[in-house]
Amino acid sequence: VLAAKSEATSFAALPPEAFAELHGAITGIETALRAFKPFDRINYLMLMMVDPHVHFHVIPRYATAQAFADTAFTDAGWPGPPDLKTATAMTDEARALLLQALQSHWPQV
Repeated sequence: VLAAKSEATSFAALPPEAFAELHGAITGIETALRAFKPFDRINYLMLMMVDPHVHFHVIPRYATAQAFADTAFTDAGWPGPPDLKTATAMTDEARALLLQALQSHWPQV
């Protein structure tokens, strides 16, 4: 999730500085994801249905199944829109390892 540092509930309500910061955040996200497992496509979905604050769901997309921590991940919606109802179950340990791996690829600024 890419979230604004704000209580804004409308994209247009963000201050101009937030839009300037957005470039750096997106660059960091895409750099880290490419270094971890290069994606075929990437989707940014601004849904704000449950949490009304400005945020994007960032979904790297893969044409073929990917594996991490003995878990296979298949993009059920590929090549169409992401299938948000399908999710791969992960153990807490695998989730922690995934977070650590992604953080290790975050660009140093």
